[in-house]
Amino acid sequence: MARTDFDSLLAAGAHFGHLKRKWNPAMAPYIFMERNGIHIIDLHKTVAKLDQAADALKQVAKSGKRILFVGTKKQAQEIIAEKAQSVGMPYVTERWPGGMLTNFPTIRKAVKKMANIDKLLSDGTYDKLSKRENLQIRRKRAKLEKNLGSIADLTRLPSALFVVDVMKEHIAVSEANRLGIPVFAIVDTNSDPRDVDFVIPANDDAAKSIELILSVVCGAINEGLEERKVEKADQDANAEKKEGKVPAVEADEEEVAEEAAEEAEAPAAE
Repeated sequence: MARTDFDSLLAAGAHFGHLKRKWNPAMAPYIFMERNGIHIIDLHKTVAKLDQAADALKQVAKSGKRILFVGTKKQAQEIIAEKAQSVGMPYVTERWPGGMLTNFPTIRKAVKKMANIDKLLSDGTYDKLSKRENLQIRRKRAKLEKNLGSIADLTRLPSALFVVDVMKEHIAVSEANRLGIPVFAIVDTNSDPRDVDFVIPANDDAAKSIELILSVVCGAINEGLEERKVEKADQDANAEKKEGKVPAVEADEEEVAEEAAEEAEAPAAE
């Protein structure tokens, strides 16, 4: 069963592409027609491609790997932050820091610097400095938080990238391609889908379109996370069984049975 349908995508305006003169010929397979000089995206293909991408992302989440969401355009920032946070995934909604993936150790150093500033602020070390120096440090901390706060818990390279607007985020896509990290993306008619592993043909400018697609994607990721929890709980239970550990509830039942047996034998002993 599809995770979304034609009518929902239509209502969200996901079918509106760009002007015909701005199109990228590589998007031809995903274009249904042209109307008033604007390309219309084939939403039947969007439904199929969205399901395919959602299933793949579900498996990534189920395996315990991280997915980095990227979208710095104004209409996508809040939506990406909200949806990524809902599934506990890192995201970038401010300027993409060049080399974030290809020079990941340097980015991690900047994140550690932010954590170190926090530590020194909390223990009062910076209170000994002048007001001007203190203010400069706090401004530096604020800048680091704005650019890197949302990836503070990303301790290793992500296993997948989800991008809104591959033209605007071409540096992020290029870095992921260089490292062999799969790219999932909402791709509009003016973009090149050839650098994207999982193409979701749709309007990447309309907030409703972005929100609907991200809701579907994050719903699938959440399913993967829940299945991972259930599997882990089953594995832990099986491990305890193999080690001969008796669950507390079963142990209590055995104790009650033993006490009942002792009480039954007591009159006979008298």
